[in-house]
Amino acid sequence: MKRILIVDDQLVMRNMFKSILSGQGYELTLSVDGREAYSLATSSVFDMIITDLHMPHLDGIQLTAKLRSLQAYQGKPILIVSTESAAKKKVEGKAAGATGWIVKPVGSDVLLPVVKKLLA
Repeated sequence: MKRILIVDDQLVMRNMFKSILSGQGYELTLSVDGREAYSLATSSVFDMIITDLHMPHLDGIQLTAKLRSLQAYQGKPILIVSTESAAKKKVEGKAAGATGWIVKPVGSDVLLPVVKKLLA
């Protein structure tokens, strides 16, 4: 079973990701911010990380960069999902090691195919 870490400081967004991905055969772990997510990701290895951009403590780009510095996350997909659509931020995300970027709002019609493709 593939393990996905979902990182978003907003409860409604964590629940939305959970509702889209539950029942798809994934084991989901939810995290409230980048610092907690980094702690979770270093104590257990996930097959994929889905993270918000704007969060307290560590934002999604900082989290991505920190995870990419770890051997366990060199080849794992890291997806940033954010309301931010500026090209400059997307370039920063890619430079930090993000596999992809999806602009919120996002529904199951967009998220599920991307997750399935990245975890195939």
